Amino acid sequence: MTDLLQPADEAALAQAVASAYAAKTPLAVEGAGTKNGFGRPLQTERTLTTRAMTGVTLYEPSEMVIGARAGTPLREVEATLAEKGQALTFEPVDYRVLLGTTGEPTIGGVAAANNSGPRRIMAGACRDSLIGVRFVNGKGEVVKSGGRVMKNVTGLDLVKLMAGSWGTLGVMSEVIFKVLPAPAHVMTVVLHGLDDARAIQAMAAGLGSPFEVSGAAHLPSGVERVPKTLLRLEGFPESIAYRAGELRTLLKGFGPADVIEGETAAALWRQVRDVSFLAEPRDAAVWRVSVAPSKAAAAMATLSRALAMRCFYDWGGGLAWIATAPAGDAGAAAIRAAFAGTGGHATLVRAPAEIRASVSVFEPQPAAIAALSAGIKASFDPAGVLNPGRMAAGL
Repeated sequence: MTDLLQPADEAALAQAVASAYAAKTPLAVEGAGTKNGFGRPLQTERTLTTRAMTGVTLYEPSEMVIGARAGTPLREVEATLAEKGQALTFEPVDYRVLLGTTGEPTIGGVAAANNSGPRRIMAGACRDSLIGVRFVNGKGEVVKSGGRVMKNVTGLDLVKLMAGSWGTLGVMSEVIFKVLPAPAHVMTVVLHGLDDARAIQAMAAGLGSPFEVSGAAHLPSGVERVPKTLLRLEGFPESIAYRAGELRTLLKGFGPADVIEGETAAALWRQVRDVSFLAEPRDAAVWRVSVAPSKAAAAMATLSRALAMRCFYDWGGGLAWIATAPAGDAGAAAIRAAFAGTGGHATLVRAPAEIRASVSVFEPQPAAIAALSAGIKASFDPAGVLNPGRMAAGL
């Protein structure tokens, strides 16, 4: 059984990492473990969790900024913001249904994974809202970067580097985000029966319009009985009603459109956000593919001739989620070949451990970028004790 380290504060966290550095003992780093199963399997004797480091440390509604210790449950941060009518703009994904995990997602885990949902196309990614971090590097040193208000932010590039680093460069102890007012009302315009190419054209038209579309997703057959194309509008009710009507007029060439709202629409967007459409069967491999929207449908058609699969699109076609039989190296090669030249990359999010151990979970980097990544890793974690092998072999 893996030895569990559970420091209660930043000082204890620094001591735990410093001891691992001195002993050259690799550590698996996690928040509450809700994303266990994502990425390469880690073979470490000790797991370091931040789940005991909890609590909101800063909240200034007038400055629209919130800070919390890394192990603070995401729901606690969201509840604190909701009391003042504010929200994290990037709509963080909850992977528990897809990965079959339990526990509560943590705010540090959200930052470490750069965890961004459907609203990313309008509001930016998690890293765009992250303005400050405190973390412990691989030598056990405490590092602070960024600030508490946007007008006084320093070291911002290091903040962005930590977002999406998956605990390979440092263990976050505190994160600070800028926030915005929560949407007062939500409507979703729904088109029916479009194929992938036409759906992406419709989403592009909506996103290119002046009507402030905050979510654009397409659910092909295999995910929905009849394909659905979703374009979400948020704001004050009067504004949304006008924009929805104008958007339906703009898209009339794609067929008649319905409007849904309330819990029906909210539940549908949660399924898009959390990828729960592809949660079953449990043994399917699930891939997350970033792709140029204009090339997505053709790439998916190429892939469908090589592999049996189900899929759906988010971010106006710029993000494709794909479920296939866990075909190992052959499946990975087919997916990456189909999307080669699209300007994107493919990440294996879920698969049996033996598959994740044998394939490149993250898109292989060009030699120059891989060398740069290795140099950054060596600078932050010279003994390689933090999540060894999480991103790629040796990193």
